[in-house]
Amino acid sequence: MITLKQWFETFNYRITEGDTYDWTCYGPNAQSLSAWNGLHDDGGWSGNIVFDTLNQTVYEVEVCDYTNERAYRIINPNFKKAYDAEAKSRGADADQAWDCVKFVDLEIYDDWLLKAEAIVDGQDYDTRVSIPIELPDNELLYLFKMAHERDMKFNDFVEDILKQALEKYERNPELAKKDVEEFKASIPHGY
Repeated sequence: MITLKQWFETFNYRITEGDTYDWTCYGPNAQSLSAWNGLHDDGGWSGNIVFDTLNQTVYEVEVCDYTNERAYRIINPNFKKAYDAEAKSRGADADQAWDCVKFVDLEIYDDWLLKAEAIVDGQDYDTRVSIPIELPDNELLYLFKMAHERDMKFNDFVEDILKQALEKYERNPELAKKDVEEFKASIPHGY
């Protein structure tokens, strides 16, 4: 999870407000801090963090880009179910950032940090969402070889495969399991 130190550094140690976190999903010691540049238009941004005052556990981090009407967040995976359950019990939209803007939930910490730093610096940033992919070594090596044969960068190759698969499976979800099994069977022994 993002650390308090990383969050403070991202927002240049600027704290504009803080308070006890009102929801109970993170326990009785949850505190929130906010950083805001004072603008909602013309380069406005804000950042929020919720953490435990006793053990320093970070529960969630947010960055809001008011200029481009985007909001990104990471909720500590150990507390996501509790957060969602409390949102449901309160009748709250757990994904609402502000007005009609929904949070984009991120899983890769560096993805959040890169987006947050760019937003604070007023720079363009990649709006795509990085996703973790874990593959056994033999499958990974096979994909490296396939990317090389197509003269593609590995990340571009994997992104292309994922886009094609999502489009295909949105049309026919039953194909997903069959295609995964066929891919695994196609890997030559020795990989």
